[in-house]
Amino acid sequence: MGEFVRLEVSDGVGTIRLDRPKMNAISLQVQAELREVAAEATARDDVRAVVVYGGERVFAAGNDVKEMADLSYADMVRHSTSVSSAVTAVARIPKPVVAAITGYALGGGCELALAADFRIAADNATLGQPEVLLGIIPGAGGTQRLPRLVGPSRAKDIIFTGRFVKADEALAIGMVDRLVPAAEVHDAAVAWAAQFSAAAALAVRAAKESIDRGLEVDLETGLEIERAQFAATFATDDRTTGMRSFVENGPGQATFEGR
Repeated sequence: MGEFVRLEVSDGVGTIRLDRPKMNAISLQVQAELREVAAEATARDDVRAVVVYGGERVFAAGNDVKEMADLSYADMVRHSTSVSSAVTAVARIPKPVVAAITGYALGGGCELALAADFRIAADNATLGQPEVLLGIIPGAGGTQRLPRLVGPSRAKDIIFTGRFVKADEALAIGMVDRLVPAAEVHDAAVAWAAQFSAAAALAVRAAKESIDRGLEVDLETGLEIERAQFAATFATDDRTTGMRSFVENGPGQATFEGR
């Protein structure tokens, strides 16, 4: 268990909990710990879905500017892989991942939220990519994941200006997927994740990989990725269980084992 990031597991749901007072600034140490817990969440069979949560007050207010302020170009060439790989590690967890956003999700914190498959935010949350106001640009996926969610023109407006995006606008443009009262964010995220606790885990994994990899390629290549993943599910025990249950009992009655 890391000093600032830990994985808490209960009833099939793993919560990646950021806890670096006061604002969950994402330092190099936090980045390393994110990579570690993402690997753990990936490896553990008792984790069927993941919640990323920064606590009741704030999701994550960005990368640690104090730590970066004195870095040279040569320093950042060495460290930039750490910045992006921590967020990518969360994005590549082969299970459903939901970000539970309270307070601020800015800069690297926003990029961490964008790496999730689904985003539930407090109705008073604030998101944004204000890096340009520091004379830099997003370095952990913001210029790539945000346009894929909201379209290039909206992403450019948000990134070029560095402005804050309030929760209602974030929902309207697809930057987040659901708004709930602030006190309900964590519970809502856990409930979303919990629906996968008894799901056909390998089928969900195949669906996630097909979607994520398909977004990176042309349609024909994406269809081939889907075809291969579709065929692969026929090698699973869950496929046998699911189809037999459908024939005998109708849809939605199967009990899966994740094999």
